[in-house]
Amino acid sequence: MRLRHVTVDCSDPYTLATFWSRLTGWPVSAIDAPGDDEVLVEAPPPVPGLLFVRVAEPRAGKNRVHLDWVPAERTRDEEVERALALGATVHEDHRGPEGRGWVTMRDPEGNEFCIERG
Repeated sequence: MRLRHVTVDCSDPYTLATFWSRLTGWPVSAIDAPGDDEVLVEAPPPVPGLLFVRVAEPRAGKNRVHLDWVPAERTRDEEVERALALGATVHEDHRGPEGRGWVTMRDPEGNEFCIERG
């Protein structure tokens, strides 16, 4: 078996997928459109895609699973600033004075993710 998608329940799949597409640089599937109940952000193989699925229930509580990201072309701090500009918020800042650590952020629907030091 191999992991195909990481699926995220949300209230507005296309809007959330667009945020993640801009953050990762991966495209939203060409067959998906605003108003769709399922929207895929296509990752480069063999990385699993991010699938956003509309649910009626609001998000409740802390995520049991979240994604940890490592910058590929920028520093951690540059990626944090870029994520903020795209609509994310800082949940917890674990950066230390020596430059180590990570930042736990939330996407526009409140789902946690971390940006680690590269």
